[in-house]
Amino acid sequence: MNSTTVIPGGVDATPVAGVPVGGLPIPTDQDEIDRYRVEIDRIDEWLVTAVRRRTELSRAIGAARRDLGGPRVVYSRELSILRRFRGLGPRGTDLGLLLLELGRGSLGHALVPLPDESTPAASAVHA
Repeated sequence: MNSTTVIPGGVDATPVAGVPVGGLPIPTDQDEIDRYRVEIDRIDEWLVTAVRRRTELSRAIGAARRDLGGPRVVYSRELSILRRFRGLGPRGTDLGLLLLELGRGSLGHALVPLPDESTPAASAVHA
């Protein structure tokens, strides 16, 4: 049974047919490479959508905390978020830190606006 996986933003993230979860076979021809690249493009699209949404949510929470007189950063929360990303290895923590920074800004610096989705930097895809 081949089901479609739709992830936030309505992106179809159905895995390449016949690819086992947890270990991908090495493509043996250009058609297989192209199919993998299509899947990578779908995942990248989903990731950009998910990161934008996460950033918006984080910034809204930060604004609410500021308006309510709370601290800008809740370190125990940030540490629990970073623990989730450790499962990706050493670079996973870097990814978690980057996501936190997108949401709250660099400590000691103002928030940088997200680029408009129509700008080349926001829509560029590299595979």
